[in-house]
Amino acid sequence: MIAYLLVVLAVLSRVLVLHHPGWFNFTAVGGALLYFGARRSWREMITPLAVLMATDYCLTVYVYHYPFEWQGYAMTWTWYLAAMVLGWILLSAKVSFVRVAAGVLLGPTSFFVASNYAVWVSSGMYPHTLTGLATCYAAAAPFYRNDLASTAIFLAAAFGVPALVRRMHAQQTQAVLVRK
Repeated sequence: MIAYLLVVLAVLSRVLVLHHPGWFNFTAVGGALLYFGARRSWREMITPLAVLMATDYCLTVYVYHYPFEWQGYAMTWTWYLAAMVLGWILLSAKVSFVRVAAGVLLGPTSFFVASNYAVWVSSGMYPHTLTGLATCYAAAAPFYRNDLASTAIFLAAAFGVPALVRRMHAQQTQAVLVRK
């Protein structure tokens, strides 16, 4: 249930960013997808994928007032699924600080590399040279930084709070047993 609630939070964070433009790409999407992949089954991954696809459509058409072209979102939607698979690979069997840190680094970095490469290849915004590719990545660096920070905060809360509660409960149980 929590995994689904976190996906809802991710969608809401996408909408809230619209009202706070200084929060460039500071959303819970990456962290929510990694967590969802770690906690839910493969067949359930279609739900957050569909919800985020619908969110992309609604934001594009109704908020930004651009024509919707699904081809422009193919890489993003592929990454949504890949992020859940990454969460399953890294965090479904065992959760540790190192595994969560790997998710924090690999999730946003894979999106940064793939999405900006797709922009460079398909948009015509940058020349198809190494300088053009470097310029594309440099222009996206602030978005990467915020994606990395938001994923770190989100995953730290999603995995850290339950671990902290379990540890505190175990210490209280231990203290009760020692008193007896």
